[in-house]
This record gives sequence, structure tokens and C-alpha cells, in this order.
Amino acid sequence: MPQLNGVLETALYVEDVPRARRFYETVLELKPLFSDQRLCAFDVAGKGILLLFQRGSTTETIILPGGTIPPHDAAGQQHIAFAVTADELEAWGRRLAKLGVAIEGRTVWTRGGQSIYFRDPDGHLLELATPGLWQTY
Repeated sequence: MPQLNGVLETALYVEDVPRARRFYETVLELKPLFSDQRLCAFDVAGKGILLLFQRGSTTETIILPGGTIPPHDAAGQQHIAFAVTADELEAWGRRLAKLGVAIEGRTVWTRGGQSIYFRDPDGHLLELATPGLWQTY
């Protein structure tokens, strides 16, 4: 059977791409790889891509010179977790507080990992998680 190598892209759908871009650049210090009015693509630690799509902008097939992208979209509050080291979790908590980002929850997992939860401007639940959260992480 062919093998998967990981999750390459994760998409969140936002109401205002420039506002969301500012949040992710400022709070998480992500660097954009590409941005236009429809989407912003961020590199996440050289291991994955976070796509922020303008909600409703991808509901029809997109035709590119090399092929097509089928329609996709989402509504409501979505969730994404970012991997952080255990020794930097509290520094992240201090950074969020300094930037006025409310921490909505903290969890110590029975396997040993910890998580901090907060929201982006669109209400998406973001998580910073340390190793131990899952058997594979």
C-alpha cells in the first residue's frame, strides 16, 4: 500500500484575509509564502502550510494553467493545533498575554503533554500543544 508522508496543508476560512494575516504574522510570527485577496499561505516551521481562505471565495472550481482545484469552503469555528516544545509553552503564554490575546483554556494531558487554547479574530480555536498530547506526538 502507498504511504502518506504527513499533512501538508491545513485551511481555515476567514471573513477578512488582511486582518487574519496580521494576526498570524503578529501573534505567531508566521511568514507568508503567498498572499492575495482570496488567500494567504503561511509556512509553519518548514513542515506544513497554513492556508487562510476568504470565506466563500472557493465555492466554485478554480481553473489554473496546470489544472483545476475543486470547490471547498467551511463555516463556523474551526480548530488547529500548533506543536511547541514543552520548555517554550509558558513563554507562549506570556507572549499571548502581552499581545492582549485571551487564553481560554489550559489542559494537562494524562499522557504528559500540555495545551494552551486561544482564538483568532474569526473565532477559530487555536491550540499550542507540547509533546505527549498524542501517542505520535
